Amino acid sequence: MSFLSNFFKFGSQNMAIDLGTANTLVYVQDQGIVLNEPSVVAIETINGIKRVKAVGDDAKMMMGKTPDSIEAIRPLRDGVIADIEIAEEMIKHFIRKVHGKRNLFRYPEIVICVPSGSTSVEKRAIRDAASNAGASEVHLILEPMAAAIGADMPVTEPVGSMVVDIGGGTTEVAVLSLRGLAYTTSVRTGGDKMDEAIVSYVRRHHNLLIGDATAERIKKDYGIAVVPEDGIGETITLKGRDLVNGVPKEITINQAHVAEALSEPIGAIVEGVRIALENTAPELAADIVDQGIVLTGGGALIRRLDEHLREETGLPVSIAEDPLTCVAIGTGRAMEDPIYRGVLMTA
Repeated sequence: MSFLSNFFKFGSQNMAIDLGTANTLVYVQDQGIVLNEPSVVAIETINGIKRVKAVGDDAKMMMGKTPDSIEAIRPLRDGVIADIEIAEEMIKHFIRKVHGKRNLFRYPEIVICVPSGSTSVEKRAIRDAASNAGASEVHLILEPMAAAIGADMPVTEPVGSMVVDIGGGTTEVAVLSLRGLAYTTSVRTGGDKMDEAIVSYVRRHHNLLIGDATAERIKKDYGIAVVPEDGIGETITLKGRDLVNGVPKEITINQAHVAEALSEPIGAIVEGVRIALENTAPELAADIVDQGIVLTGGGALIRRLDEHLREETGLPVSIAEDPLTCVAIGTGRAMEDPIYRGVLMTA
C-alpha cells in the first residue's frame, strides 16, 4: 500500500492553498503563487440536474446577472465553509487547473490555511474537502500565523509580534511568539461587511439600490478610513435602481460619505485590536511597543487605515509589502521550510 501511495505521489507538486472568503490563492512548491481567483462557483440546473458551469473569474463575472437556471455561489462565508459540496468542487477545479490533465494520478500534499476561530467541525470539513479533491495528506495552518510568516515577522523567535489580517469574511488579530499564538481573536468583520455597509448607506441616504459588485468597486477605488481633510475628497458616480420610482438612476457621492459608511466595520476591527492588546501578557506588550502592528489582507489597502489605527492605539502601524498575497506566501513557506514545520496542524 505504501508503495502505491509513494508511486502516486512521485513527482507530485505539493500545494499551499489560501482558501479565502473573497479569493483563493494557490502556491505550488518551488514555483510560488500560480493561481489567484475569486472564490465563486456558478451552478447550472438543467432538468433538475446540477452541474458546475464556471469557477473563479468566469463565475464572478456572472454574479448578480444570472438567469433562473444559473446560480453564482460563494461557498465560503465569514471565513468558513458554508456549502461543503460546492467548496469541494471549487478545490478540485483549482487543483486540476494548477496540475493540468497530465498529472491525473499525482496526489499532492496540501497545506490549507484556516481562520483561528474555526471549530474542529469546520476544520474537519476543510480537510475532508481537500482529501476528496485528491490530496494525499492535508495539513492546516492558522491564518494569522501564515500572514505573519508571509510578512517576514520573527515568529520563531521569543519576541512578541502583532498581526492584523483583514480578509473578506473575517479579521484575524493575533499576538505571536515562538511559533505559536500567544493570543488570538477572530472578528467576523472584513471586506464583505464593508461592501454591505456601502450598499445599506446608499440605500438609506439616497434611496438607491446598488449591487455587491458596485459596492466592492467603490471600496477598492475610493475606500478611506477617515474623512478626507477637505471634508469631501473625490466624487464618485453611482448607477443603480431607484427605490422610489423603480427605474435605473445615477447619483454622485463623495469620499466623506464612503468614510461614514465604513465607520462601523472599521470600528469593529479597531475594537478587536484593542481587546487583543488588553489580553496580551506584559512582556509581549512591551515587544509590541517596539515592533508595532503589521496589517495584512486586502482590507489593509483601505486608504489611511494604518493612520487611523495608529491614532487609536498609539502604536506604530505598518502595512505588509504585499498584503493581498501575504497569507498564501506564508502558507507556502510553512510547507517548504523545515523551520516552520512546527506550525502545521492536522485536523
